[in-house]
Amino acid sequence: MSKSTKTQLSGKLAEIVVLGMQEKKGNEIVRMDLRSVNATLSDYFVICHADSTIQVNAIAKSVEEEVYKAFGQEPWHKEGHGNGEWILLDFVDVVVHIFKTEKRSHYGIEDLWGDAQVQTYQSA
Repeated sequence: MSKSTKTQLSGKLAEIVVLGMQEKKGNEIVRMDLRSVNATLSDYFVICHADSTIQVNAIAKSVEEEVYKAFGQEPWHKEGHGNGEWILLDFVDVVVHIFKTEKRSHYGIEDLWGDAQVQTYQSA
């Protein structure tokens, strides 16, 4: 697979992740393009938050369903489903972070990757 094809696929995957977040009203959805940032393993981080653990889990489920419908792909790795305060879905080229509201500001993921290009989205 050529680098440009891989880049197109990871960009499309990130867009499908955003759609999954919008379906369940994720708050302050951000797509961080990490391709031009040195020493990153993924092309994109997609981040949002929700006010309850129930909504955090619902967003994660929606993201997984949308990605599976579009690509037939499951996350390579996932963490956090037990407590629902920070769920991480790792699709290798796209890493998804779904936070409970207060945890997002506590960890400040966006601040750690200040060189990334950031695109914000509204909930559906």
